[in-house]
Amino acid sequence: MTTGKLFLVPTPIGNLEDMTLRAIRILKEADVILAEDTRTSAPLLKHFGIDKKAYSHHQHNEHQATAEIIRFLKEGKNVALISDAGTPAISDPGFFLVRETLKNELQVECLPGATAFVPALVNSGLPSDAFVFEGFLPVKKGRQTRLKKLAEEERTIVLYESPHRLLKTLEEFINYMGPERQASVSRELTKLYEETVRGTLAGIKSHFENNILKGEFVICVAGAEEPVKKKNKYKDERD
Repeated sequence: MTTGKLFLVPTPIGNLEDMTLRAIRILKEADVILAEDTRTSAPLLKHFGIDKKAYSHHQHNEHQATAEIIRFLKEGKNVALISDAGTPAISDPGFFLVRETLKNELQVECLPGATAFVPALVNSGLPSDAFVFEGFLPVKKGRQTRLKKLAEEERTIVLYESPHRLLKTLEEFINYMGPERQASVSRELTKLYEETVRGTLAGIKSHFENNILKGEFVICVAGAEEPVKKKNKYKDERD
């Protein structure tokens, strides 16, 4: 019996015009659609005329649900996974399911499509020939250790941040990397109020201290010109 295939299908990060024709076709043809939040995916599916029920697949149930999904694939059913926005498994659920699918020697295919960090990096004006993507920094344990390592990173650094932690993160970057390090912060990419602020870390922090913090944020920071060896104020602080 022919086995099914797991498709990772990117969805728009804001502008619905960024949905690809191939993504729409795969979702229409899939036997099962998995969504990070079905309340978010329902309007998207309806907009593109995809008349199918989506089943929840998120970080709180993916371990329990994966065995059943593997069974579907072995029965020959094609399964499509979407996240709330962007490409599944990029700071979103999907990695565990992909790994288990491959362990069972089943097929996985990821469609190209929307993801927030690529346009943020490209329009930042910072080097994009080599970069490191950090996703979200640890909130507590391991955060200071990660910041110390990033201060010495020579490639452009790209990461996501939430509105309520943006100013704290920028302040920590200033402490570890210096106020004059070049950076950019993009928010609400592809949406009506899209904004990218470029300049020094200190200048960008000042801008957002005086403006409403709303939306999804992508931070790009220039790499160190040479390894940072100076002590910083957090040196003796434990994670």
